[in-house]
Amino acid sequence: MARPQKCRMICSKPKAACFEPKDIRGEEPVIMGYDEYETVRLLDFERFSQEQCAARMRVSRPTVTRMYDSARRKMAEALVSARPLLIEGGDVLVCPAKRPECGDALHCCHQNPLNTTNQAKEGLEMKLAITYQEGMIFQHFGHSEAFKIYDIANGQVTGSQVVPTNGSGHGALAGFLTSQGVDTLICGGIGGGAKAALAEAGIRLYCGASGSADEAARALLNGTLVYNADIVCSHHHEHEESHDNCHTGGCGGSCHHE
Repeated sequence: MARPQKCRMICSKPKAACFEPKDIRGEEPVIMGYDEYETVRLLDFERFSQEQCAARMRVSRPTVTRMYDSARRKMAEALVSARPLLIEGGDVLVCPAKRPECGDALHCCHQNPLNTTNQAKEGLEMKLAITYQEGMIFQHFGHSEAFKIYDIANGQVTGSQVVPTNGSGHGALAGFLTSQGVDTLICGGIGGGAKAALAEAGIRLYCGASGSADEAARALLNGTLVYNADIVCSHHHEHEESHDNCHTGGCGGSCHHE
């Protein structure tokens, strides 16, 4: 059974939604979705990498590739066949901020994707995972033995369960989370390689968090989660020793800022 399509985050709808040949009328338009348009804007206009585009839109990199290829084919069809190009539709969530996209950090869905405005939360679905041990956020992503996974709809938790990783290590945890349908992660310390793997999988990351897992989930939904996006645990590698001496917020001195 095919997995349901994720809602794609876009910064805004295009300023002009229809492009039509000047002297030709009556041709059937080529329809490009808002999500397809967004890949062209981010990759070709903003010069994002595919990984950055995937993280911005909250999808996987292969999904970005498919949408981008489809958009380019549609643009070619419209140009070569002299047909109108109409941009509309698609399962998208539009950021309520005005461009430039991150000029309004309070309302920008990418800097504060769960801000408390109704426009941002309406229709928002999420599967949130938190590194978990005895009710708390476990501080070493690569050594996580369990995640607490929360089902979220319209900004509210609708269910949760603790899922063991069954021995999955650093290199396999991104795939494990993807197999669970997770699109958002809260954790403590995490290494650069794991960050890259999560970005490749289209999983939004809130690292450098600590305290109660349930409280962190509520704080994320309320837009008050305290985290550190720049934290990097330099000893989170597959073959390194135990992290018994690591501590919250700094991993015993081995975590640093990028």
